Amino acid sequence: MSNADAANGAIRSQFWALYLTRFAEGFGFITLLTLLPTYINTLDPQATTVLGVTISAGFVIGMYTTGFTLAQTVAVVPLAWAGDRFDKRLVLLGVLGVGAGVYALFPLVDSSVTFILVRALQGLVVTGAGLMTLSLVGQIADVGTRAGKIGKANAASFAASILGSLGAGAVYDAVGFGPVFAVIAALMVIAWAVTWGFLDSDPTRVEGFPFTDLAVNRKIVTISTFRAQYAFAVTMVRTWVPIYAGTELAAGGLAVGATAVAVTVTAEKATNMVGQLFTGRLSDAYGRSLFVFAGGGAYGLVAVCIPFAPAAGALVGADVTAPLLGALPPAYLPLVALSGLLGVADSFREPASMALFADEGTDDGGVASSFGIRELVWRPGSVAGPLIAGWLMVEVSMASVFYVGGAFAVTGVLAFLAVLAYDHGRTALTTW
Repeated sequence: MSNADAANGAIRSQFWALYLTRFAEGFGFITLLTLLPTYINTLDPQATTVLGVTISAGFVIGMYTTGFTLAQTVAVVPLAWAGDRFDKRLVLLGVLGVGAGVYALFPLVDSSVTFILVRALQGLVVTGAGLMTLSLVGQIADVGTRAGKIGKANAASFAASILGSLGAGAVYDAVGFGPVFAVIAALMVIAWAVTWGFLDSDPTRVEGFPFTDLAVNRKIVTISTFRAQYAFAVTMVRTWVPIYAGTELAAGGLAVGATAVAVTVTAEKATNMVGQLFTGRLSDAYGRSLFVFAGGGAYGLVAVCIPFAPAAGALVGADVTAPLLGALPPAYLPLVALSGLLGVADSFREPASMALFADEGTDDGGVASSFGIRELVWRPGSVAGPLIAGWLMVEVSMASVFYVGGAFAVTGVLAFLAVLAYDHGRTALTTW
């Protein structure tokens, strides 16, 4: 074997180690998302009073997700800075070790407070693993293959999402919470061992605070006009699709079982996974902005169609009984189809967006910080979105969550198009 072949083999091994880590991270994240309606039903959040202030049940439900995203927000800057300043590999190993312990805590949850606290710890783990794996994939990949490699990394995460959501629902229905989280903790340990054995030490060291320069990078500022609004859309819609499927009829849901909830989640993840195997390479060939615009806009249009699932199901007679899933209401199959379309739409947007941040971070120094800015831009929407959605679900209607979420995506792509045309010229949508 020549030296070139050996070097290429070593690089491939590093990518596969990072893909495995993305798999483990995605498996843990999706399991909690799939079981979220089950936790809502089991823990039965109630309105409460703290220091004389009444906190509604809707706010508590929103905190089930917002506690997670608040912790992510706090973790972004120190973890991204540490990744650029020191060895990203060592930071990733530390995060994976903590993650194994965090997932072992979930079976001990017995109240809304403890669930929110442990989900906050999960937020730290998911943020650290995501930042370090994507930064290292973007750093190791050549610029002409960057979106394609990121698309494969995301596909690994979505593959975990499919197995995790289906497995979580089925295992929970059979034996409860404990074994589900034992599997996740074991995956974290395996990912730690593979990362230790196959991923090379990170030779890059960035002095100072690269967030400062990257925060005024023109391309990053431009895409942030879209991403800040799109965060509301994705966090509300992606989180509330399984909540809509699994919560009780009295709360506006479909009241299907955990396995059926898992199918709705899987539909979105499967189409996104398959799409990103191709759309990342297309973004490398034809540019980033067109894919961001088309994917984001389509996501918003699909989201506002979700409340029409009952009418569509009644029209075609979709109330069926399926093996493993049981009797299904008419809205269920249309909801699964729309969830799949959400995945198709997002598969165009995600690798293009990630590759843009990797391009700018690699060129200007500080790829972890570039991804950190990407996360920070996302945080306001991901923190406030679930609180808005929880309030809308309780005080207005379940349908209003999807109308508002879809509207955020549409206004985001329109703002992105306006800034592109103003700052980069009328042809920027097809050339940038």
